[in-house]
Amino acid sequence: MVKFASIALAVLVAGVSGLAVAQDKPVLTIYTYDGFASEWGPGVPLKEGFEATCECTVNFVGADSSISTLRKVQLEGASTEADILLGLDTAIAGEARATGLFADHGLDLPGLTLPEAWSDAQFVPFDYSHFAFMHDSDTMPVPPKNFEELIALPDSVKIAIQDPRSATPGLGLLLWVKAAYGDRAPEIWAGLKPKILTITREWSESYALFLDGEADMVLSYTTSPAYHIFDEDDHSIKAALFEEGHFPQIEVAGILKSSDQQELAAQFLAYLASAEGQKVIPTTNWMFPVVDLGDDLDPSFKDLPQPAKTLTLDEADIIENMSAWIDEMLAAVQ
Repeated sequence: MVKFASIALAVLVAGVSGLAVAQDKPVLTIYTYDGFASEWGPGVPLKEGFEATCECTVNFVGADSSISTLRKVQLEGASTEADILLGLDTAIAGEARATGLFADHGLDLPGLTLPEAWSDAQFVPFDYSHFAFMHDSDTMPVPPKNFEELIALPDSVKIAIQDPRSATPGLGLLLWVKAAYGDRAPEIWAGLKPKILTITREWSESYALFLDGEADMVLSYTTSPAYHIFDEDDHSIKAALFEEGHFPQIEVAGILKSSDQQELAAQFLAYLASAEGQKVIPTTNWMFPVVDLGDDLDPSFKDLPQPAKTLTLDEADIIENMSAWIDEMLAAVQ
């Protein structure tokens, strides 16, 4: 999800990927997005934690986005070196499932705490949040309470969003508008057009514009304020909660059918979703864990306001209509 380190520093994957590995240990290769595999992301502590128990070597291979990881696996097909693809979300899990490249994980996952009931034979959740617009409460003390109030703001108020074709938050916004407004979605997009400062390829670009003061609001996550509280002791960055509800992002990982490390891959996914693995997630990926960590959840997360309503769309509807919805959005805002 949130790759805050990439705003200020170049992604470093050395030490996580491309390592020389001992010949007598099995290697588990995991394709993921750069922020997850970076020096500051969850990859390093998860690698260390799992390697301490598995007598194996974990090799994270980063790409610029989770959508890119899926495209990479699709291109490589059965010849891919990946054992696991980590970092898809539920918006693109259906498309990934339809490729036929993923195996059933065979895991029992008790005790999950998610915005919706979870039952998926192929994908294991590892974090979640809701999409939301960030604002600085010092400069915008009263944010809009819904999309129509956002549209009604003066055109001098600018927002930064992401492209749904390349960034999962951009895709999440697309589905959020569609879930909230249905056939009125083109009207909402047209209303937002004068407010859109830019549509960036990735989340980090648009978030940097917000932090630099060029955008008044930015599409991000309800958990994004936790980063500023934890790392900067800054409580001014807040998520605007909308009355119509919010669309969730649940990030998932899946095992490739072509992997020759099926058992080891399943062990890693079980570790990823365990309390031990989940302790890593909040203050490295800035998302909620998928299990109740109790007192182990950092205080920066504990008082974050969250949506009263979670919006959803059926996976089959997303698969069938995704292309048309993207075209609809682009036609309205370009």
